[in-house]
Amino acid sequence: MRPFPLLFPAILLAVGSTYTAIRAQQNPTPLPTPAAASASSNVKNPVKPTVESQSKAKKLFEIDCAMCHGTSGDGKTDLAKDMQLTLKDWTDPKALSDKSDGDLFDEIRKGTEKMPAETEGRAKNDEVWNLVIYIRAMSKARIEAGAK
Repeated sequence: MRPFPLLFPAILLAVGSTYTAIRAQQNPTPLPTPAAASASSNVKNPVKPTVESQSKAKKLFEIDCAMCHGTSGDGKTDLAKDMQLTLKDWTDPKALSDKSDGDLFDEIRKGTEKMPAETEGRAKNDEVWNLVIYIRAMSKARIEAGAK
């Protein structure tokens, strides 16, 4: 019966560690949002883009953004014209130079004037952060196309 006093705490430790790991997977630590910070401009994009995450960002953009902003991000669409919107041309590197990633996250998450919010029910924080990366890449694609 001597091993039992040592075995019982070891079992409790193993069960507790497993429970903690499962809970962490079910409730991952949320990514920071600009709203949680004192100033959006100071919030850095916490995600690292992957091929998969950018593919998802492209799909999200095509579904929710392209109707007004255009598939290339130039902002020249019939819907934007009909709504009398003057949208920035995101293919121009200067268009977003005054906006931080945190500012863009906030605008996407909260919406602006006629642009509806991309609520948490529609897109998770990491999806919005990846959308910010996708939008910024639009001007880089133009630069690379011009260099060829």
